[in-house]
Amino acid sequence: AAYWRVLGAMCVVLDDGAYLFQNPMVLDGLKLHRIAQAFTIFHSGNWHPLTWMSHMTDCQLYGPNAMGHHLTSLLFHAANAIVLFLVLAKITGSTWRSAFVAALFAIHPLHVESVAWISERKDVLSTFFWMLTMWAYVSYVRRPGAARYALMVVLYALGLMSKPMLVSLPLVLLLLDVWPLGRADLRWRLVWEKSPLFAMSAASCVVTMLAQRSGGAVVTLDALPLSIRIANAAIAYTGYIQKMLWPSGLSVLYPHPLEKLPVWWAAVSGVMIAAATYLSIRAARWWPYVTVGWLWYVITLVPVIGIVQVGSQSMADRYTYVPLTGLFIIIAWGVPDLLARRAGALLKPTFAAAVIAVAVLAGCTWVQAGFWRDTDSLLGHAVKVMPDHTLAYLCWGEGLNHQRRYDEARKCFEKAVRIDPRDATAHLDLGIALSHLGKYRQAIAEYELALRLGRNDSDVHFNLANDYFNLGMVDMALRHCRIALHLDPKHAPSHNLVGAILNSQGKLDEAISRWQTAVKFAPAFCDAHVNLACAYYIKGDYKAAWREAHLFERCGGQLDPGFVQQLWSKMPDPGE
Repeated sequence: AAYWRVLGAMCVVLDDGAYLFQNPMVLDGLKLHRIAQAFTIFHSGNWHPLTWMSHMTDCQLYGPNAMGHHLTSLLFHAANAIVLFLVLAKITGSTWRSAFVAALFAIHPLHVESVAWISERKDVLSTFFWMLTMWAYVSYVRRPGAARYALMVVLYALGLMSKPMLVSLPLVLLLLDVWPLGRADLRWRLVWEKSPLFAMSAASCVVTMLAQRSGGAVVTLDALPLSIRIANAAIAYTGYIQKMLWPSGLSVLYPHPLEKLPVWWAAVSGVMIAAATYLSIRAARWWPYVTVGWLWYVITLVPVIGIVQVGSQSMADRYTYVPLTGLFIIIAWGVPDLLARRAGALLKPTFAAAVIAVAVLAGCTWVQAGFWRDTDSLLGHAVKVMPDHTLAYLCWGEGLNHQRRYDEARKCFEKAVRIDPRDATAHLDLGIALSHLGKYRQAIAEYELALRLGRNDSDVHFNLANDYFNLGMVDMALRHCRIALHLDPKHAPSHNLVGAILNSQGKLDEAISRWQTAVKFAPAFCDAHVNLACAYYIKGDYKAAWREAHLFERCGGQLDPGFVQQLWSKMPDPGE
């Protein structure tokens, strides 16, 4: 019930287009060539073919209907909680404590992001295989055999193909050997036993780095020095604990503070984390669940803690989806043990407190899920949480642009510029909004300012070219198109714009060649498909015109009914 509102949520501007609603590979459904493509490409800085296949399956079942996609994610989340309970109950023999951990996992508001965000299917799917791998491992430990071992390896491989977050799972299995499985005396045999898993983990790390570098997602050390990364990591470790205990002010965006990071708080956080780690290890003899739970938390956060910085966030709610389980274990086993030492009669109050805690968290989750209703609600809340950060305004403005609410988008970007006048991206986005409003000269001034602030890339030059073309200054438009394509020869919008310029000069065949190049580099680029549809109509190739028209619609475009009627009068739709 806490997640019921998720089923009525829309898609959001953050990644959902690239992952699903503007991704032909996914929208085509389960087709052999698309499945093969999922295994052979890097997309959005990731390699996770099984995640793509889950999205394809949803499109096969529901089409682009967001409710169906949300339902699948919610079912995976429920399954994860159930399997977590079964695994813990099986290896500890403690039903109620295991149920409490599973309940916290199921309803904690920090986990809403992983469930409600369609693009984060990889979280719930990979965790499903994480839990199943633990189940298979426990089954193998209890009754060793080649079949059980092979099942564990296969499930782990499937998890890595869903999201590389599972690279830390072999270490978690070693922790389970210590407690509650009680196999610590086997020592190196335990490591050797998991050597295939460690090898797969290492391979996944290599593939992930290649994928993220290909997508330009990895932030260089020049842009973000190692010292700042370590300081932010320390703050994030304590920040997640604070949000677990008091889940208020949650947001889809937590911008990285960069040089503004409070050094004193980083130092305090680092000392706290180091002390907690030392004390947890010392506690292994008396309270092994403290050691295992704390190290579970610390180790599973390492891939996403920001030492290898991907993106512009300092932390993210979704990163806690698996790590918090370690802290939940400490609470579920530690609190009853602590109270039992003081007074055995506190069992009923402890149970009542657990029920109240779960109910309160469920209410918080209900509220948090409501913010995922649509882009406006999500980013409007982010702006309230972080009123002095540009990132939330930039993302909100981008969402408004997608909805063609250009004047509202302009106001968001102007707010971002006021907060940080030296943010080149804010000036670029403001220019785009002004361009949509027909204020081309003002837009050009913003692009030029973005260039002076260091944003010298193909997107800026393309937008300069586009608005010079809108003003009839063709030579300047072509000049900036050439610069954009020099910086990025595969920049589809620039190829599309060159095609439009050539078409305006009566060079239709050359224009078609440019538009074909654009869709070659960006198969989901709507503008090029509709340009090709019109061009083929003019040339009398009506079959090709219909093909491009359908590709345009599959990429999220809406055809002009008049054009469809004209095309139909020449040739009925061959697809019907």
